[in-house]
Amino acid sequence: MGEDYDIDLAVIGSGGAAMSAAIAASQAGKSVVLIERGVLGGTCVNIGCVPSKTLLAAAGARHAALTNPFQGAPTSVAPVNLGDLVAQKDALIERLRDAKYADVAAAYGFEVRPGQATFLDREHLAVDGQVLRARAYLVATGSTPAVPDVAGLDSVDWLTSTTAMQLTELPESLVVIGGGYVGMEQAQLFAHLGARVSVVGRLAPHAEPELAQGLRELFADDGITVVEEHASAVAHETGTTGEVVVTTVSGEQLHGARVLVATGRLPRIDGLDLAAAGVDVDERGFVVVDEAQRTSNPRVYAAGDVSGAPQYVYVAAAGGRAAALNALTDDGDPPAARVDYAGLPAVVFTRPQLASAGLTEDEALARGYACDCRVLNLSDVPRALVQHDTRGAVKLVADAESGKVLGVHALADGAGEIMLAATYAIKSGMTVDDLADTWAPYLTMAESLRIVAGLFRNQMPTSCCA
Repeated sequence: MGEDYDIDLAVIGSGGAAMSAAIAASQAGKSVVLIERGVLGGTCVNIGCVPSKTLLAAAGARHAALTNPFQGAPTSVAPVNLGDLVAQKDALIERLRDAKYADVAAAYGFEVRPGQATFLDREHLAVDGQVLRARAYLVATGSTPAVPDVAGLDSVDWLTSTTAMQLTELPESLVVIGGGYVGMEQAQLFAHLGARVSVVGRLAPHAEPELAQGLRELFADDGITVVEEHASAVAHETGTTGEVVVTTVSGEQLHGARVLVATGRLPRIDGLDLAAAGVDVDERGFVVVDEAQRTSNPRVYAAGDVSGAPQYVYVAAAGGRAAALNALTDDGDPPAARVDYAGLPAVVFTRPQLASAGLTEDEALARGYACDCRVLNLSDVPRALVQHDTRGAVKLVADAESGKVLGVHALADGAGEIMLAATYAIKSGMTVDDLADTWAPYLTMAESLRIVAGLFRNQMPTSCCA
């Protein structure tokens, strides 16, 4: 570190991208400080992945008991105590915040400094007014729920996924605006806990159409009403019910005790004064970065949700690590690291899960591939048969010329677990024949990957393990 700098790397934020960057820089022998104006740990551990998935697990356990297909092993369900579930969720968050963030920072020896970071110019930062000059800066401030332009929304006490997971009383009914991954997870979470739920918005807008249709049928089975239109207005219902009414563009009306808005996320950049640092943002406010995670100011890098990257904590971590390694290379040296998105997996933790790795059919066609696809219904997967739940499907997208696997998509129990093997197959350039001829353990959902690959050379029925 030169005499002109207070620190090698100043990281704004303390979530996945920030922690990964700090660890990488510390391992390289550099000095690091994390600046956090809120709660240590960022979105994932505090208000995102961890709380939503533990509550979804609780709701799934209740729903499994309600829909138990085994008549000879009866189960029962008692009323939900949401306060107890939320307290258990909060205790888990606290444990993980300590173990995975505070204790990690202490182990690597980097400082976590509380305060608001604000750029003064292209080279200086202030933390609650105290000037800090770093060799390089990393903006890793994450994202925040977007607020849609819906008439009357400000007139009601609407929920986000964050505030919804803080409720201690289960609402009798709920209208969810937004059919993306957050909206779908929150809708099923509350439906499986016993609320009457409606969704306004296109369901699974980025999923393969065969799987999106399967989700529509699943939501119908769950008693969730889905209206695949935009919301146009929100208002309190006239009368004494106290309910909120959401009107769609066609005039259809849905009623609920509460409204939850899940229409995407926007970058959290307030207070940073990126303009003072000469850091460009796009039309939605996301920080513009190149392949090295560098912004328009070569001293400033960005990673994670704030940079417009796919909004997954593992993508944030990969971007943070690449940013740190690149930020601390000598001037003029080529980038030390880049994020390779080939075979990127994603999971929506509905029940069953919706998961993907690699390209969709439309994406493959848009990239110029001669595309060939096969769809396997779960009624042809032995694991689904023994579980007495064959709802769902697996779709494999391949290059028709080479046979290489381009994408795998699944709506299935444990679909996310299938995607690790799918990612490996895509990254290593495996063909559908390679997959069909590779061992798969019998009576696992992951075996569906081998079975669907086999459909490329034989679409006739097969025996259980043939």
